[in-house]
Amino acid sequence: MRTTITRAKKIRGEVQLPGDKSISHRLALLGAVAEGKTIINNFATSQDCQSTLSCLRLLGIPIEITHETGVSIGGKGLEGLTASKEALDAGNSGSTIRMLSGILSGQSFVTRISGDDSLCRRPMKRIITPLTQMGAKIHAREANFPPLSIEGGPLQAIQYTLPVASAQVKSAILLAGLFAEGETELIEPCATRNHTELALKEFGGEVNVHANVISLKGRQRIHGIHTEVPGDISSAAFFIVAATLLSHSEIILQGVGLNPGRRTIVDLLQKMGASIETLEQWHRAGEPVGDLRIRSAALKGGKISGEQIPQVIDEIPILAVLATQTHEGLEIRDAEELRIKESDRIKSLVENLRALGATVEEFKDGMFVAGRQSLQGSLINSYGDHRIAMAFAIAGLLAQGETVIEGSECAAVSFPNFFEMLSQLTVW
Repeated sequence: MRTTITRAKKIRGEVQLPGDKSISHRLALLGAVAEGKTIINNFATSQDCQSTLSCLRLLGIPIEITHETGVSIGGKGLEGLTASKEALDAGNSGSTIRMLSGILSGQSFVTRISGDDSLCRRPMKRIITPLTQMGAKIHAREANFPPLSIEGGPLQAIQYTLPVASAQVKSAILLAGLFAEGETELIEPCATRNHTELALKEFGGEVNVHANVISLKGRQRIHGIHTEVPGDISSAAFFIVAATLLSHSEIILQGVGLNPGRRTIVDLLQKMGASIETLEQWHRAGEPVGDLRIRSAALKGGKISGEQIPQVIDEIPILAVLATQTHEGLEIRDAEELRIKESDRIKSLVENLRALGATVEEFKDGMFVAGRQSLQGSLINSYGDHRIAMAFAIAGLLAQGETVIEGSECAAVSFPNFFEMLSQLTVW
């Protein structure tokens, strides 16, 4: 599918964003192994989160869609899952396969789990190593790639230092830790998003966090909850950037998740000069939430590197587009993790920015995008990567002429009605 975007005058309006994808995954997984029913409102409608629900159904968990964004999960406790008669399909979702593998490692049966072509190119050794140390037997293609065959069983707690900062890997180990004897302790090289820790506490679990050390006692019983998912700040980022860069724009984004580990995108943009105001703030699912008002502003640019990278890893595609309109440009370093996302995002960004006429220098671990650039509409290859498709839709609003995005349907992986919402807010 191709979507054509033309230069816009501004964007204006007020919208409610879909539920946070990262939080939705975690609430569903914990709801499945909790005791009693869990009801989740504003559950993400993304294909990735539907993959998690489909896998849980095959494992014997009763799941009901109560309305468009409402989900009821009949939790069966730690011992309640049953073996699937068929392989689980995680689709395009790295979150599904990595975090669910933690739960599968504690089961008394063998499970095969795979995904689409893109997912089957993503490395899994980072979860295989610690889960194997805990007692699971995991077989993978080339000892690293899906499909995975996971033979679960009795697990033992471990002390583990993550070699790479990854919230998905951390979460896989913590979820396995629920089934383990003893206390599991994790040390992160730098802090990653803490949605799993917060969700565990919402379900009545006990998890201790001291700086970058997280510990969890095994065999805890958690109970079902009634909760609501905050709006997805990674989805909000596309609209925040559009409103910032298009003159005379003003939008209000309702109920956006403002977790300190996720709002780094807001803090970064504010330091560059963005006009982003929090109108009201409250809590949902243990997470801070607020309404944001964004007005157009001129941005300086700068550098993103080091411990900032894990906090904005999903927002780097739209930050690379934003960089073309800053005064100083933007240097992105220490982001080699982008090479193994849904696409090689460094390569995808560099090639598509150059297709729009932008000057970009590529590094092994990032790029430098020069500022004060005029963009010219062109054919954009999404590479089947949802964040690339959406980032260059925003670039299309800034470019002269027509920007045509090839494979734009992949946006549904995280944001099914993205193009519809963008059209509603845009003034051409």
